[in-house]
Amino acid sequence: MKKSFLIASALLATVVSASAQKLVIKGSDTLGAKLVPTLAEEYKAQHPGVSFEIAAEGSTTGITAIIDGTAQIGMSSRRAKATEFSAATAKGVNMKPTIVCYDGIAVIVNEKSPLAGLSKRQVEQIFTGDVTDFSAVGGNPGAISVYTRNTSSGTYSDFKDLAMKKRDYAPSSQKMAGNEQIVAEVAKNPNGIGYVGLAYTTAPGVKVLTIDGGLPNKESVLAKKYPYARPTFYYTNGEPTGEAAKFIEFTHSDAGQAIVAKVGFIPVK
Repeated sequence: MKKSFLIASALLATVVSASAQKLVIKGSDTLGAKLVPTLAEEYKAQHPGVSFEIAAEGSTTGITAIIDGTAQIGMSSRRAKATEFSAATAKGVNMKPTIVCYDGIAVIVNEKSPLAGLSKRQVEQIFTGDVTDFSAVGGNPGAISVYTRNTSSGTYSDFKDLAMKKRDYAPSSQKMAGNEQIVAEVAKNPNGIGYVGLAYTTAPGVKVLTIDGGLPNKESVLAKKYPYARPTFYYTNGEPTGEAAKFIEFTHSDAGQAIVAKVGFIPVK
């Protein structure tokens, strides 16, 4: 009897262990700070045997994790670079992008700033350091404090490409770890300016500037009328399989895309 009980317990433990799945997702802070954790919580509610390890430390880290095989899904707010595809191929990795949602990189200032908008040229001048005082662009006199993401961020790279003609950031710019950190700094600094993904624009203490008269929203981003519009991605090693495939399918489901919209991004559907 005791022997039968032990055998049954061992079999049960094996079944439980086999059913438990851990999905490792690394990369973009834009996706990983809010959206993917929210998707993961809803997914876990439907699949109690699944656990998640989510590390949001920048798009570059997500792409590197796929190349190195340390994650099943790499989050990225930018497209992988040719050098990254080459590095993947050298290791026998076939990087496959899947669009998660669409985003518009919003330029934000302190809510007390008199500025309502900037031209694309003025944005370039501010973030490269050509213009260093807000009075030069219609704001209150004062030295501009520029807040950017760090170099591993996809938003850092995309903004450089989309808004700065690939020029370098101002030497005085201050690098932040994530969107929420940029919002926090701009909210407490009347002379602050930075950029964030759409999901972070409703935070208290900041306001979104128009760019050449237009705001980032669903219509302007999907129509590609907003100059800093972009897709965001999951990267996998080839066609996703197992729990990764199921999670990506959930992200694209009606329920998943409803979460995308609720968090503040623009659904792919």
